[in-house]
Amino acid sequence: MNPKYLRAPAAALMIMSALPVFAGWQALPEVAPAPADNPTTDAKVTLGKMLFMDPRFSSTGTISCNSCHNVMEGGDDSRTFSMGVHGKIGGRNAPTVWNSAFHSVQFWDGRADLLEDQAKGPVTNPVEMGVSEIEQAMDKVRAIPGYKPYFDEAFGKDAMTVDNAAKAVASFERTLITPNSPYDKYVKGDKKAMSAEQVRGMETFAASGCTSCHSGAAFNGPTMEFGQGFYTKFPTFADNEFNKKYDLSADKGREEATGKAADAHMFRVTTLRNITDTAPYFHNGSVNDLSEAVRLMAKTQLNKDLSDKDVQDIVAFLGALTGEYPEIVMPRLPATSGYSLIAD
Repeated sequence: MNPKYLRAPAAALMIMSALPVFAGWQALPEVAPAPADNPTTDAKVTLGKMLFMDPRFSSTGTISCNSCHNVMEGGDDSRTFSMGVHGKIGGRNAPTVWNSAFHSVQFWDGRADLLEDQAKGPVTNPVEMGVSEIEQAMDKVRAIPGYKPYFDEAFGKDAMTVDNAAKAVASFERTLITPNSPYDKYVKGDKKAMSAEQVRGMETFAASGCTSCHSGAAFNGPTMEFGQGFYTKFPTFADNEFNKKYDLSADKGREEATGKAADAHMFRVTTLRNITDTAPYFHNGSVNDLSEAVRLMAKTQLNKDLSDKDVQDIVAFLGALTGEYPEIVMPRLPATSGYSLIAD
Protein backbone atom coordinates (compact mmCIF):
# COMPACT_ATOMS: atom_id res chain seq x y z
CA MET A 1 0.00 0.00 0.00
CA ASN A 2 1.36 3.37 -1.00
CA PRO A 3 1.56 5.65 2.06
CA LYS A 4 0.64 8.67 -0.03
CA TYR A 5 -2.89 7.29 -0.27
CA LEU A 6 -3.33 6.95 3.47
CA ARG A 7 -3.26 10.43 4.97
CA ALA A 8 -1.93 13.84 4.08
CA PRO A 9 1.65 14.37 5.31
CA ALA A 10 2.06 16.06 8.66
CA ALA A 11 3.30 19.26 7.02
CA ALA A 12 0.22 19.39 4.82
CA LEU A 13 -2.01 18.86 7.82
CA MET A 14 -0.37 21.80 9.56
CA ILE A 15 -0.89 23.99 6.51
CA MET A 16 -4.52 22.94 6.16
CA SER A 17 -5.14 23.56 9.84
CA ALA A 18 -3.85 27.12 9.44
CA LEU A 19 -6.07 27.98 6.50
CA PRO A 20 -9.52 29.49 7.17
CA VAL A 21 -10.75 28.41 3.73
CA PHE A 22 -10.01 25.17 1.89
CA ALA A 23 -9.27 25.70 -1.81
CA GLY A 24 -10.50 22.29 -2.96
CA TRP A 25 -14.28 22.57 -2.58
CA GLN A 26 -15.97 20.61 -5.36
CA ALA A 27 -19.60 20.14 -6.35
CA LEU A 28 -20.91 16.63 -6.88
CA PRO A 29 -21.12 15.64 -10.56
CA GLU A 30 -24.58 14.88 -11.89
CA VAL A 31 -23.37 11.70 -13.62
CA ALA A 32 -21.36 9.00 -11.85
CA PRO A 33 -18.27 7.45 -13.46
CA ALA A 34 -18.53 3.93 -14.92
CA PRO A 35 -15.87 1.44 -16.02
CA ALA A 36 -15.16 1.17 -19.74
CA ASP A 37 -16.61 -2.35 -19.99
CA ASN A 38 -19.93 -1.40 -18.40
CA PRO A 39 -21.26 1.92 -19.68
CA THR A 40 -24.52 2.88 -18.02
CA THR A 41 -27.63 2.40 -20.17
CA ASP A 42 -31.34 2.70 -19.42
CA ALA A 43 -31.87 -1.02 -20.08
CA LYS A 44 -29.19 -2.00 -17.57
CA VAL A 45 -30.55 0.40 -14.99
CA THR A 46 -34.08 -1.01 -15.36
CA LEU A 47 -32.86 -4.58 -14.96
CA GLY A 48 -30.48 -3.65 -12.15
CA LYS A 49 -33.23 -2.00 -10.14
CA MET A 50 -35.33 -5.16 -10.38
CA LEU A 51 -32.48 -7.39 -9.25
CA PHE A 52 -31.60 -4.94 -6.46
CA MET A 53 -35.13 -5.13 -5.08
CA ASP A 54 -35.77 -8.87 -5.54
CA PRO A 55 -35.28 -10.99 -2.37
CA ARG A 56 -35.96 -14.33 -4.06
CA PHE A 57 -32.31 -15.00 -4.82
CA SER A 58 -31.32 -15.22 -1.17
CA SER A 59 -31.35 -18.66 0.41
CA THR A 60 -34.51 -17.86 2.40
CA GLY A 61 -36.20 -15.57 -0.11
CA THR A 62 -36.19 -12.78 2.47
CA ILE A 63 -33.12 -10.61 1.80
CA SER A 64 -32.51 -8.31 -1.15
CA CYS A 65 -29.85 -5.66 -1.71
CA ASN A 66 -32.46 -3.13 -0.66
CA SER A 67 -32.94 -4.87 2.69
CA CYS A 68 -29.66 -3.45 3.97
CA HIS A 69 -29.31 -0.53 1.53
CA ASN A 70 -32.80 0.93 1.53
CA VAL A 71 -32.95 3.46 -1.29
CA MET A 72 -36.34 4.66 -0.08
CA GLU A 73 -34.45 6.05 2.92
CA GLY A 74 -30.77 6.93 3.44
CA GLY A 75 -29.41 3.99 1.47
CA ASP A 76 -28.69 2.01 4.63
CA ASP A 77 -30.97 0.28 7.14
CA SER A 78 -30.51 2.49 10.23
CA ARG A 79 -29.27 -0.51 12.22
CA THR A 80 -25.97 -0.93 14.04
CA PHE A 81 -25.44 -4.16 12.11
CA SER A 82 -27.66 -5.47 9.35
CA MET A 83 -29.78 -8.60 9.68
CA GLY A 84 -29.41 -11.28 7.02
CA VAL A 85 -30.90 -14.71 6.48
CA HIS A 86 -32.22 -16.63 9.50
CA GLY A 87 -31.86 -13.49 11.61
CA LYS A 88 -28.07 -13.57 11.46
CA ILE A 89 -26.33 -10.30 12.29
CA GLY A 90 -23.38 -8.91 10.34
CA GLY A 91 -20.16 -7.58 11.80
CA ARG A 92 -20.03 -4.12 10.23
CA ASN A 93 -22.46 -1.28 9.72
CA ALA A 94 -24.05 -1.19 6.26
CA PRO A 95 -22.69 1.88 4.42
CA THR A 96 -25.07 3.92 2.32
CA VAL A 97 -25.47 2.98 -1.33
CA TRP A 98 -26.24 6.61 -2.24
CA ASN A 99 -23.19 8.09 -3.97
CA SER A 100 -21.28 4.82 -3.57
CA ALA A 101 -20.47 5.17 -7.27
CA PHE A 102 -17.94 7.82 -6.28
CA HIS A 103 -15.90 5.37 -4.20
CA SER A 104 -12.92 3.93 -6.05
CA VAL A 105 -13.15 0.74 -3.94
CA GLN A 106 -16.09 -0.84 -2.14
CA PHE A 107 -16.75 -2.16 1.39
CA TRP A 108 -15.25 -0.63 4.53
CA ASP A 109 -11.99 -2.50 3.91
CA GLY A 110 -11.84 -1.85 0.16
CA ARG A 111 -11.80 -5.54 -0.72
CA ALA A 112 -13.88 -5.00 -3.89
CA ASP A 113 -12.58 -2.81 -6.70
CA LEU A 114 -15.89 -2.05 -8.38
CA LEU A 115 -19.60 -1.93 -7.67
CA GLU A 116 -19.81 -4.94 -10.00
CA ASP A 117 -17.55 -6.90 -7.61
CA GLN A 118 -19.38 -5.67 -4.54
CA ALA A 119 -22.73 -6.77 -5.96
CA LYS A 120 -21.59 -10.41 -5.96
CA GLY A 121 -20.22 -10.50 -2.42
CA PRO A 122 -23.38 -10.47 -0.27
CA VAL A 123 -25.02 -13.26 -2.31
CA THR A 124 -22.70 -15.96 -0.98
CA ASN A 125 -22.02 -14.37 2.40
CA PRO A 126 -23.48 -16.85 4.93
CA VAL A 127 -24.72 -14.01 7.13
CA GLU A 128 -26.25 -11.90 4.35
CA MET A 129 -28.03 -13.74 1.51
CA GLY A 130 -26.62 -17.12 2.45
CA VAL A 131 -26.44 -18.85 -0.95
CA SER A 132 -23.79 -21.57 -1.15
CA GLU A 133 -22.72 -20.85 -4.73
CA ILE A 134 -23.46 -17.73 -6.71
CA GLU A 135 -24.56 -19.80 -9.71
CA GLN A 136 -27.37 -21.17 -7.52
CA ALA A 137 -28.68 -17.64 -7.12
CA MET A 138 -28.31 -17.06 -10.85
CA ASP A 139 -30.22 -20.28 -11.54
CA LYS A 140 -33.15 -18.75 -9.66
CA VAL A 141 -32.98 -15.72 -11.92
CA ARG A 142 -32.89 -17.93 -15.00
CA ALA A 143 -35.90 -19.86 -13.69
CA ILE A 144 -38.06 -16.73 -13.85
CA PRO A 145 -39.09 -16.39 -17.52
CA GLY A 146 -39.92 -12.73 -17.16
CA TYR A 147 -36.31 -11.77 -16.54
CA LYS A 148 -35.00 -13.00 -19.91
CA PRO A 149 -36.37 -10.13 -22.03
CA TYR A 150 -34.74 -7.61 -19.70
CA PHE A 151 -31.36 -9.35 -19.94
CA ASP A 152 -31.75 -9.58 -23.73
CA GLU A 153 -32.46 -5.88 -24.01
CA ALA A 154 -29.59 -4.90 -21.73
CA PHE A 155 -26.90 -7.31 -22.92
CA GLY A 156 -28.07 -9.25 -25.99
CA LYS A 157 -28.82 -12.96 -26.43
CA ASP A 158 -27.60 -15.65 -24.02
CA ALA A 159 -26.88 -12.89 -21.52
CA MET A 160 -28.25 -14.36 -18.28
CA THR A 161 -24.92 -14.62 -16.50
CA VAL A 162 -23.66 -13.72 -13.05
CA ASP A 163 -21.36 -11.05 -14.48
CA ASN A 164 -24.17 -9.39 -16.39
CA ALA A 165 -26.48 -9.46 -13.39
CA ALA A 166 -23.76 -7.74 -11.37
CA LYS A 167 -23.22 -5.20 -14.15
CA ALA A 168 -26.92 -4.39 -14.16
CA VAL A 169 -27.06 -3.90 -10.39
CA ALA A 170 -23.95 -1.70 -10.54
CA SER A 171 -25.50 0.36 -13.35
CA PHE A 172 -28.58 1.00 -11.22
CA GLU A 173 -26.42 1.96 -8.26
CA ARG A 174 -24.58 4.50 -10.42
CA THR A 175 -27.84 6.40 -10.77
CA LEU A 176 -28.12 6.71 -6.99
CA ILE A 177 -26.45 10.08 -6.67
CA THR A 178 -27.65 13.20 -4.88
CA PRO A 179 -26.32 16.42 -6.40
CA ASN A 180 -27.60 19.97 -5.90
CA SER A 181 -27.26 20.09 -2.14
CA PRO A 182 -27.11 23.55 -0.51
CA TYR A 183 -23.33 23.07 -0.40
CA ASP A 184 -23.19 22.28 -4.14
CA LYS A 185 -25.20 25.38 -4.96
CA TYR A 186 -22.96 27.44 -2.70
CA VAL A 187 -19.70 26.39 -4.31
CA LYS A 188 -21.25 26.96 -7.73
CA GLY A 189 -21.81 30.58 -6.81
CA ASP A 190 -25.12 30.87 -4.95
CA LYS A 191 -23.86 32.42 -1.73
CA LYS A 192 -27.37 32.37 -0.23
CA ALA A 193 -27.65 28.59 -0.52
CA MET A 194 -26.05 27.99 2.89
CA SER A 195 -26.81 29.70 6.17
CA ALA A 196 -24.23 31.75 8.05
CA GLU A 197 -23.92 28.89 10.54
CA GLN A 198 -23.26 26.40 7.74
CA VAL A 199 -20.62 28.67 6.21
CA ARG A 200 -18.90 28.97 9.58
CA GLY A 201 -19.03 25.21 9.88
CA MET A 202 -17.50 24.82 6.43
CA GLU A 203 -14.60 27.06 7.43
CA THR A 204 -14.18 25.27 10.77
CA PHE A 205 -14.31 21.90 9.01
CA ALA A 206 -11.37 22.96 6.83
CA ALA A 207 -9.40 24.81 9.48
CA SER A 208 -9.64 21.84 11.88
CA GLY A 209 -8.03 19.53 9.32
CA CYS A 210 -11.08 17.45 8.39
CA THR A 211 -10.35 17.99 4.70
CA SER A 212 -7.09 16.04 5.00
CA CYS A 213 -9.27 12.95 4.51
CA HIS A 214 -12.77 14.17 3.68
CA SER A 215 -12.03 16.13 0.52
CA GLY A 216 -13.25 15.85 -3.05
CA ALA A 217 -16.74 16.07 -4.45
CA ALA A 218 -18.05 13.20 -2.35
CA PHE A 219 -16.00 14.14 0.74
CA ASN A 220 -14.32 10.72 0.59
CA GLY A 221 -10.87 11.84 -0.50
CA PRO A 222 -9.21 12.63 -3.82
CA THR A 223 -10.39 11.11 -7.07
CA MET A 224 -8.71 7.73 -7.53
CA GLU A 225 -8.64 5.14 -10.27
CA PHE A 226 -11.08 2.24 -9.84
CA GLY A 227 -9.44 -0.33 -7.57
CA GLN A 228 -7.08 2.15 -5.94
CA GLY A 229 -8.38 2.95 -2.49
CA PHE A 230 -8.02 5.99 -0.29
CA TYR A 231 -7.61 4.72 3.27
CA THR A 232 -6.99 6.14 6.70
CA LYS A 233 -6.13 4.59 10.04
CA PHE A 234 -9.08 4.63 12.40
CA PRO A 235 -8.58 5.46 15.15
CA THR A 236 -5.32 7.30 14.47
CA PHE A 237 -5.10 8.46 18.08
CA ALA A 238 -6.32 5.57 20.20
CA ASP A 239 -5.49 6.71 23.73
CA ASN A 240 -8.72 8.52 24.48
CA GLU A 241 -12.13 7.96 26.01
CA PHE A 242 -13.88 7.65 22.66
CA ASN A 243 -11.87 4.64 21.59
CA LYS A 244 -12.56 2.93 24.89
CA LYS A 245 -16.24 3.84 25.03
CA TYR A 246 -17.05 2.78 21.48
CA ASP A 247 -14.51 -0.05 21.12
CA LEU A 248 -13.22 1.39 17.86
CA SER A 249 -10.01 -0.65 17.76
CA ALA A 250 -11.69 -4.06 17.97
CA ASP A 251 -12.07 -4.27 14.19
CA LYS A 252 -8.76 -4.74 12.34
CA GLY A 253 -10.18 -3.14 9.20
CA ARG A 254 -8.36 -3.80 5.95
CA GLU A 255 -5.98 -6.26 7.61
CA GLU A 256 -8.85 -8.75 7.71
CA ALA A 257 -9.05 -8.58 3.91
CA THR A 258 -5.34 -8.52 3.05
CA GLY A 259 -3.74 -10.36 5.97
CA LYS A 260 -1.09 -7.64 6.15
CA ALA A 261 -0.18 -6.19 9.52
CA ALA A 262 0.49 -2.82 7.85
CA ASP A 263 -3.21 -2.66 7.00
CA ALA A 264 -4.35 -2.97 10.62
CA HIS A 265 -7.16 -0.51 11.41
CA MET A 266 -7.07 0.95 7.90
CA PHE A 267 -10.50 1.81 6.50
CA ARG A 268 -11.70 3.30 3.26
CA VAL A 269 -12.59 6.94 3.80
CA THR A 270 -16.34 7.10 3.61
CA THR A 271 -18.48 9.78 2.01
CA LEU A 272 -20.03 12.51 4.13
CA ARG A 273 -22.80 13.10 1.62
CA ASN A 274 -26.27 12.81 3.21
CA ILE A 275 -24.63 11.97 6.52
CA THR A 276 -27.60 13.39 8.41
CA ASP A 277 -29.65 10.51 6.96
CA THR A 278 -27.27 7.62 7.66
CA ALA A 279 -26.97 7.19 11.43
CA PRO A 280 -25.67 5.21 13.22
CA TYR A 281 -22.08 6.03 12.35
CA PHE A 282 -18.73 4.30 11.81
CA HIS A 283 -17.83 0.76 10.82
CA ASN A 284 -19.30 -0.61 14.02
CA GLY A 285 -22.41 1.58 14.06
CA SER A 286 -21.58 2.57 17.61
CA VAL A 287 -22.52 6.26 17.57
CA ASN A 288 -26.10 7.38 17.06
CA ASP A 289 -25.63 11.14 17.35
CA LEU A 290 -23.91 13.24 14.67
CA SER A 291 -22.57 15.78 17.17
CA GLU A 292 -20.91 12.96 19.10
CA ALA A 293 -19.51 11.58 15.85
CA VAL A 294 -17.92 14.96 15.06
CA ARG A 295 -16.33 15.16 18.51
CA LEU A 296 -15.09 11.60 18.18
CA MET A 297 -13.51 12.21 14.77
CA ALA A 298 -11.77 15.37 15.95
CA LYS A 299 -10.24 13.53 18.88
CA THR A 300 -9.39 10.19 17.30
CA GLN A 301 -8.20 11.50 13.92
CA LEU A 302 -6.82 14.97 14.67
CA ASN A 303 -6.24 14.76 18.44
CA LYS A 304 -8.34 17.88 18.92
CA ASP A 305 -11.04 18.82 21.39
CA LEU A 306 -13.64 20.93 19.63
CA SER A 307 -15.76 23.50 21.43
CA ASP A 308 -19.51 23.03 21.55
CA LYS A 309 -19.85 25.98 19.17
CA ASP A 310 -17.45 24.46 16.65
CA VAL A 311 -19.28 21.14 16.82
CA GLN A 312 -22.61 22.86 16.31
CA ASP A 313 -21.30 24.73 13.27
CA ILE A 314 -19.72 21.65 11.70
CA VAL A 315 -22.93 19.66 12.17
CA ALA A 316 -24.82 22.49 10.48
CA PHE A 317 -22.37 22.36 7.57
CA LEU A 318 -22.73 18.58 7.28
CA GLY A 319 -26.46 19.13 6.97
CA ALA A 320 -25.75 21.21 3.86
CA LEU A 321 -24.28 18.09 2.20
CA THR A 322 -27.68 16.42 1.86
CA GLY A 323 -28.58 16.60 -1.81
CA GLU A 324 -31.64 16.00 -3.92
CA TYR A 325 -32.76 12.37 -3.89
CA PRO A 326 -34.09 11.28 -7.28
CA GLU A 327 -37.54 9.74 -7.29
CA ILE A 328 -37.38 5.95 -7.03
CA VAL A 329 -40.34 4.11 -8.53
CA MET A 330 -40.53 0.58 -7.22
CA PRO A 331 -40.35 -1.95 -10.06
CA ARG A 332 -42.87 -4.64 -10.87
CA LEU A 333 -40.87 -7.86 -10.51
CA PRO A 334 -41.45 -10.72 -12.96
CA ALA A 335 -43.42 -13.49 -11.29
CA THR A 336 -43.18 -17.24 -11.49
CA SER A 337 -46.25 -18.99 -12.85
CA GLY A 338 -47.80 -21.76 -10.83
CA TYR A 339 -44.79 -22.50 -8.66
CA SER A 340 -42.52 -20.95 -6.03
CA LEU A 341 -38.77 -20.50 -6.07
CA ILE A 342 -38.56 -20.30 -2.30
CA ALA A 343 -40.97 -22.95 -1.05
CA ASP A 344 -39.51 -25.20 1.62
